[in-house]
Amino acid sequence: MLKMIDSFTLALIATVTLASLFPCQGEVAQAMNLITILAIGLLFFLHGAKLSREAVIAGATHWKLHLTVMACTFVLFPVLGLALKPLLGPLVTPELYLGVLYLCMLPSTVQSSIAFTSMAQGNVPAAICSATASNIFGIFITPLLVGMLVISHHGADQGMGSITDIVLQLLLPFVAGQIARRWIGGWVDKHKPLLRYVDQGSILLVVYTAFSAAVITGLWQQTPPQSLLGLLVVCGLLLAILLGLTAYSSRKLGFDRADQITIVFCGSKKSLASGVPMAKVLFAGHPIGSIVLPLMLFHQIQLMTCAVLAQRYRKQQLAAEAAQTV
Repeated sequence: MLKMIDSFTLALIATVTLASLFPCQGEVAQAMNLITILAIGLLFFLHGAKLSREAVIAGATHWKLHLTVMACTFVLFPVLGLALKPLLGPLVTPELYLGVLYLCMLPSTVQSSIAFTSMAQGNVPAAICSATASNIFGIFITPLLVGMLVISHHGADQGMGSITDIVLQLLLPFVAGQIARRWIGGWVDKHKPLLRYVDQGSILLVVYTAFSAAVITGLWQQTPPQSLLGLLVVCGLLLAILLGLTAYSSRKLGFDRADQITIVFCGSKKSLASGVPMAKVLFAGHPIGSIVLPLMLFHQIQLMTCAVLAQRYRKQQLAAEAAQTV
């Protein structure tokens, strides 16, 4: 049983425990957020330095994969959220169900999708393009879906700020890494474990800062225990369905193993970083505690689950490579 729990999963559990007992706040939280932003920038810089120009172009032009991820994120997820209402309704309060429905309309995560894809040895260039495109299009698609299916509010004020953040924090470091590859590419290729530590470190930082924010706001105390338990079941059910559907559909559509991994990790996740600020705009004038609580719980569950899944993919790949060398 202990062998099923790897060191990174234990690190995630320890990080959540630390955030629950000693959440960062005030100036410490600001410093941690800055460190997280820098870590994410370093992650994308190293990915840019690692990947060849040909690999990036191949990832950007992989339109079939990108359409599949977008369909999972903005079509399949909302349809499931609506279709499962009779089942989800008795498990959570109406306010929490609204939050679940909002969760289903959000774009995919960026940094953790790419980090898990990298850990699992999937198609990283395609993951970078697909996850980033999901967030850019999500700035417009999410308010449209919320306006049609939940409330009448366009949320346009959030658009340019989010696009700027994506460009500055993600695309700019990646492009800088691509430019620097001619000078540091060889060094990065020889120190690939460094990239893995940056992958995992950035995820741990996101988990700590996000969970700290949830603890400080006191959302746990504002939710009845039975509703919180029901919400955990709902979030776990949604993630399980999406992981199963993305894995099954990517195989049936004929994608290779690396692309299947990318679709699973990019098509089954939702962005806390985009969801919380969007909620403040889309639900202005309404208490958003119950709106963002499902997203916060789903975010933690997806990180935990995908960490185990990524390690499993990685071990399978290493075992296959070892078998070929025998």
